[in-house]
Amino acid sequence: MTIRSAPARAFIIHGYSATPADHWFRWLEEELESADIKTVVPAFPNPDAPDRQQWLDVLAAEVGIPDHNTVLIAHSLGCLTALRYLAGLPVPWNLGSLVLVSGFLDSLPALPDLDVYVAGGCDVSAIDDNVERMTVIRSDQDPYVPTGHTNRLAERLGVTAHVIDGAGHFLASDGVDTLPEILPFVGR
Repeated sequence: MTIRSAPARAFIIHGYSATPADHWFRWLEEELESADIKTVVPAFPNPDAPDRQQWLDVLAAEVGIPDHNTVLIAHSLGCLTALRYLAGLPVPWNLGSLVLVSGFLDSLPALPDLDVYVAGGCDVSAIDDNVERMTVIRSDQDPYVPTGHTNRLAERLGVTAHVIDGAGHFLASDGVDTLPEILPFVGR
């Protein structure tokens, strides 16, 4: 594994209907830990019926105030959770790296059950002022998050989405149980 200069701690934030043991999360945790990066994959309550405040409370308890040695890596609904958490932090704060995989701010036609959670999106206008490195990753064909949703998120954050062909929604059922393409974005 090649990580340029690793952050001191990382948090992998799962999404809807997932657990810390799903998809590529444990693989990434092991990769980061082997590079001496303390890594936490918080378990959010009720992943099949997520509650916005409960998820934000768990994230706040785990991360606290981030600094330049902190990296947040989020997937799907976890991206919106991470962005809301960061947007709600008292200034000043700083984050070393933010990596968003299949992120979005808008309601998802394929998952109307998430409309209440997603409602209002998130004002991300001040986030880039506080994040040293930001990356948005999407697949070329995601059955849950339209590519336009992730591209729009990337544009609002002032970055270009990195596209990984054939990754679907980056789920184990899509054949994605490792995600080595993410590693260069974790370090600095």
